[in-house]
Amino acid sequence: MYDIQSYHQAASVADAVAALVRDPEAMPIAGGTDVLIQTREGRHAGCHLVSIHGLPELREIRREADGTLVIGSGCTFSQIHASPVLRPRVPMLCDAVDQVGSPQIRNMGTIGGNVCNGVTSADSAPSLLALEAQLELTGPEGVRRVPILEWYTGPGRTVRRREEILTALRIAPEQYEGWYGRYLKYGKREAMEISTLGCAVRVKLSPDRQRVEALRIAYGVAAPTPVRCPESEALAVGRPLDEALVKELGQHVLTELQPRDSWRASKAFRFQIARELCRRAFRQAVIDAGGAIHA
Repeated sequence: MYDIQSYHQAASVADAVAALVRDPEAMPIAGGTDVLIQTREGRHAGCHLVSIHGLPELREIRREADGTLVIGSGCTFSQIHASPVLRPRVPMLCDAVDQVGSPQIRNMGTIGGNVCNGVTSADSAPSLLALEAQLELTGPEGVRRVPILEWYTGPGRTVRRREEILTALRIAPEQYEGWYGRYLKYGKREAMEISTLGCAVRVKLSPDRQRVEALRIAYGVAAPTPVRCPESEALAVGRPLDEALVKELGQHVLTELQPRDSWRASKAFRFQIARELCRRAFRQAVIDAGGAIHA
């Protein structure tokens, strides 16, 4: 049973914000693939829902004149995976969201819901961190933008205020032009699996494809929130592409992670796969960028 006290279908983002302001107990719902499960489990007993599902203004994917990619928060994972705008520019993100749940979930679940859930296991989170996405929020005081690096405040918690709607995710051209990346996910099954650990690596190589010009490394389920590894990123800058760097990166990221023991995996095992996923993702990103790892 779903213990739902009230349900309001918003006609627009402005209408949704107004409904959230009117009812201090109201919460937004989009695809519902997380909220409805939580409601059925009793976590939101007697909830008041404001639906933003299907709003056209939240379903658009576009590239602006300056090259910024804009992804409406109501876009489904399937829509993002197949997007002709995103696929040639941020294939890592497209591939990452295609690893969420089942085809049915990917057809209903939204990128906005995945981000607003605030969980460390969200498959989109490491890629969005590595892309340094900006999150656009609309509330009673207007529109504000928050860097995703400042988004997560704790397990299942974000900076989104209760009356705000996440309306879009924005990726600036300097975050994807010249960059190549891979997202690798470890789970006990190949599909229908919550991530045991996920790792996104993006690399920009020097013009001669011999050295690292810039690097981004991000993880999910390696800490209470999705995290970046800035110290490991910095140590790679200017370094030649060789096995010594690959091994050093895989070892150094462990100093920046805080995995925990759980019924899915032990802390020790998460450290082991964090090291290996970093090495594999880095190697693949370098190959995608036209480089090669030398012995």
